[in-house]
Amino acid sequence: MSVRAAALLALVLWGCGPTQSKCGPSTAQVDFVVDGDTLTLVGGTKIRLLLVDTPETTQGKNDCYGQEAKAFTVSQVAGKTIELVYDEASCTDRFGRTLAYVKADGVELNAELAKRGLACFLFVKPGGEARQEEFATYEAEAKTNRTGMWGTCTLIPCSM
Repeated sequence: MSVRAAALLALVLWGCGPTQSKCGPSTAQVDFVVDGDTLTLVGGTKIRLLLVDTPETTQGKNDCYGQEAKAFTVSQVAGKTIELVYDEASCTDRFGRTLAYVKADGVELNAELAKRGLACFLFVKPGGEARQEEFATYEAEAKTNRTGMWGTCTLIPCSM
């Protein structure tokens, strides 16, 4: 095999397999949607979406717009293979969930939840530091336009 052919083969093989950061794989299959901002992957890893906080629907809570946030997340990722991008400054939260930005079908779930008024902006240092201004803007625009929960709910629990 020529050097050129070997280099081409190495390049093709390098791009074939899933890559992994120190935080986890770059792709995975969603097993279960816990709520609007938390997923369980096949294999049991829990993913907590970076920079967003949706109204609660777990542990007996049913916050205003929580069901809508969960339904949107289910519609975007349930049973799908997703792309995961991590902020390696903080791989997990205090509950042991892996922190990530999640993409399905080319759409970033974290950003869409904020833009659609289904989530509040939540920055917990250091995870997401580089994108905190972007997500604060998504929330501000949703509030101004009274999008989603910002136009419906009298009490926004995730903004407190």
